[in-house]
Amino acid sequence: MYTTLVKGQNGALNAAEVVVSVQVAATAELSALLVTEQGKVRSDADFVFYNQPSGPGVRLRNGVAGQPAELVVSLAQVPADIAQIRAVITLDGTGATFGRIAPPVAAVADQSGNRLYEYRIEDLQHESIVIAMELYRRYGAWKVRAVGQGYAGGFAALVTDHGVSVDEPPPPPAQTPAASTPPPSAYPPPVEPTYVAPSSPATYPPPRQPHSTFPPNQQPGPVAAPPHTGNGELSRARPVNLSKGQRVTLRKEGGVALTRIRMGLGWDPAKQGGLFGRRAVNIDLDAWVALFSDRHLVDVAYYGQLTSKDGSIRHSGDNLVGGSGVGDDEQIAVDLTRVPRHVNTLLFIVTSYQGHTFEQVSNAYCRLVDDTTQAELARYALAGGMPFTAIAMAKVLRAGGEWRLEAIGEGFQAKHPGEAVPQLGRFITVE
Repeated sequence: MYTTLVKGQNGALNAAEVVVSVQVAATAELSALLVTEQGKVRSDADFVFYNQPSGPGVRLRNGVAGQPAELVVSLAQVPADIAQIRAVITLDGTGATFGRIAPPVAAVADQSGNRLYEYRIEDLQHESIVIAMELYRRYGAWKVRAVGQGYAGGFAALVTDHGVSVDEPPPPPAQTPAASTPPPSAYPPPVEPTYVAPSSPATYPPPRQPHSTFPPNQQPGPVAAPPHTGNGELSRARPVNLSKGQRVTLRKEGGVALTRIRMGLGWDPAKQGGLFGRRAVNIDLDAWVALFSDRHLVDVAYYGQLTSKDGSIRHSGDNLVGGSGVGDDEQIAVDLTRVPRHVNTLLFIVTSYQGHTFEQVSNAYCRLVDDTTQAELARYALAGGMPFTAIAMAKVLRAGGEWRLEAIGEGFQAKHPGEAVPQLGRFITVE
């Protein structure tokens, strides 16, 4: 008779050899990270996965039909400086997430096949990777813990955070070293409003805190206004191809103001080879919009809060890899009639969650669509790659009682909204 674990619960392991197996209702891989007390591998040899199926005291063997391989752990052979063995489930397939399938089940059995523990991993949603269980030392004995830690970054980001070197490491920080990365976590909680100050070279970048809440309030500073450009005309038959800095007034033919618009964003993943042999390199870009009242940030609609608090903006949902084929990879719908009167700027940002730069992205664009007729009205394509992990694509601003769209296309360094928010002041003007 085995013991059923719940998240965070642990149990003793008395067997000399144990087998970790998983049941997943989708194509998946099982891997293991052997880490020290600091949560890092000693070398790449401590990462056991499909291209390196054995490590010190741990090996992969074929699982039952239709299920991932199993981890066989000879506990006595695990080096003394290894404190934990983390079992990781990774879903295969573009756009695959645990929220779309039945909860996976992880189990631990002894060398004779007798099941000792079972853990049903609940409450996963957007993640495609989960640290299912960990075997760990406590006072000289081995124990098992049910972890169920969803990981929002990609496979490469997971192993990099544990100290494994990969083919394409993230770019180094721009000026000051980043703080050590905290343990991976799921998506951040909804954003609380904050103020934005323009960035300063002396303080950028702030310490990296993935999936954290946004920075504490800061008083806004003076922002230099970008050059004013003329307004183009929108036509359903002839979409405007925008250039950097160009503006168009959000009016239909005949001068009727647009009320419901949609910003579509698209990109293709990198073309080069995979990080671990057979895997393709996916690029996880995140489109989001920041709402400003003059230079004060009011709200953000992003992957962790898909609808703005006032209900005027709706995000289509997170796309972890891009390149979904024909059509946009992510969309943000805006009902201009519901945007509060004090909000006068909607800033559309794209950040690269895993730290890939736009030099590694193909065919990135944003486009404006009349959400009533589904007609494309304007499009702005990025010409050539840029050595940045974030781009201010465009903004919609209220001026003289009407809304205008302005193409920006300016890059900066940030992987997620928490890192980007302190730098957005440069893109905000008050008319």
